[in-house]
Amino acid sequence: MSRPHDVQSLSGTDLTVYEAVAAIAVGGGETASLPGVAGMTGLTEEQTRASLATLVERGQVVPSGDGFTLGRHDFEVDY
Repeated sequence: MSRPHDVQSLSGTDLTVYEAVAAIAVGGGETASLPGVAGMTGLTEEQTRASLATLVERGQVVPSGDGFTLGRHDFEVDY
C-alpha cells in the first residue's frame, strides 16, 4: 500500500522540514544537507534527522548524495 504524498497531511515539524528541502532544491537545484535544513528551520539536528526519516519513509523526500531532495510530487514549487 502506497503512503499518501499530500504534504497537507504532515505534522507541523515535518511540513517545516519539507518546505526547507523544497526551498533549497528550488533555490539552486542542490541537495539539502542535514545541517542546512536544521539551520533554516531552527530545529536541532536530532529533530531534523527524525523528520527527514519520516519524510523519506513517506516518499516525500529522497536521499541524494550527502543530502536530500524532493520526492515524487504533483505540484509546482515556486519561491
